[in-house]
Amino acid sequence: MHESSVDDLIGPGCRLLFVGINPGLWSERVGAHFARPGNRFWPALYRAGITDRLLDMSEGESAADRAYLIKRGIGITNFVARPSARADELSRDELREGAERLTRFVAEHRPAVVACAGITAYRAAFGRPRAKPGEQPERLGEARLWVVPNPSGLNAHETPDSLAAAYRAAALAAGVITNRG
Repeated sequence: MHESSVDDLIGPGCRLLFVGINPGLWSERVGAHFARPGNRFWPALYRAGITDRLLDMSEGESAADRAYLIKRGIGITNFVARPSARADELSRDELREGAERLTRFVAEHRPAVVACAGITAYRAAFGRPRAKPGEQPERLGEARLWVVPNPSGLNAHETPDSLAAAYRAAALAAGVITNRG
């Protein structure tokens, strides 16, 4: 099993755990989540009000950025550690094993909300072929469970605004942001 050079971003007080599918090759190279230039994850977090500045992970994650996200109650992990050029290179078994690992990870770190980025991966990982985007009827441990859009440019029908709206809904549920102001 391949261990990724992209470490989980997790700290005490994690309220909102984003779950990517797996590291892309760029993320693997620089050791940061959603790092490929043009990936819409960080702009969507900023647009949603989850971060108060636009973060750039394209050359790696700084200690200051890591500390900032942890202080804000944000965590990031992946279903699968193995990097690939495209998520569709992963097997169903890898995704199912990833769901089992994620279940243990959530039990250990106890976020309020888990937001899985990618409906197709979520359906395969958890064996829920009819799952719809948004909040799920089941929980993952004690955490509320959401499926949010994958920010990859390959998910072209999503816009920066639609990504931000989905991420904002999960962040509101987690108490990371409020509806004020």
